[in-house]
Amino acid sequence: MTKDDCYQVGHITKTHGVSGELVLFLDVDNAAEYADLESVLLEVKGDLIPYFIESIAIVKGSRAIIAFDDVDTIEQAERLINCGAYLPLENLEPITDVTRFYFHEIVGYQIVDAEEGELGTVQGVYAMNAQDLIAMDYQGKEVLIPINSDIVRTVDRANQKLNVALPAGLLEIYMEENDKADGSPEALKGNGDETDSSPDDTDED
Repeated sequence: MTKDDCYQVGHITKTHGVSGELVLFLDVDNAAEYADLESVLLEVKGDLIPYFIESIAIVKGSRAIIAFDDVDTIEQAERLINCGAYLPLENLEPITDVTRFYFHEIVGYQIVDAEEGELGTVQGVYAMNAQDLIAMDYQGKEVLIPINSDIVRTVDRANQKLNVALPAGLLEIYMEENDKADGSPEALKGNGDETDSSPDDTDED
């Protein structure tokens, strides 16, 4: 099974105790729905490996204390820290409500603004603590769109479109920032020996 056949539910953040238990951060709307998990796929060195769950307890909202079969020591558990946790797409209940969507399903959708019309495509979703954000490719630039009911209105699954009402001036802010960056002395230096790297990102609804 590949990641294309799965959706990410969270990731392992740290060990818990000394008997092989781990803390699983569940990047989902309702962590309680995952309290009866029997197994999960962990991404270990690029491969999805099935791990059978011995026990799981939801604590502190989106965090779970989890114990896997055959993971009995802190040394074994430490090897799983930062591993992504996945489940098969077939586990998901289909959503028919046009105001709700799974984050993974809108990747590639065309974003259509109520005023400006078609803008660009969804490249991904950043699941943040304060605000989930849609990353849109707009004229070759990344524009981040907050996910809330006032901005992201409906999803048209038949035509793979996401209908939005962007705040006034949002696009202009991003384009102005990029124009300034393109004209800065640092940007004009061109192909130097040093490069900057951007921080990595994404919860599944």
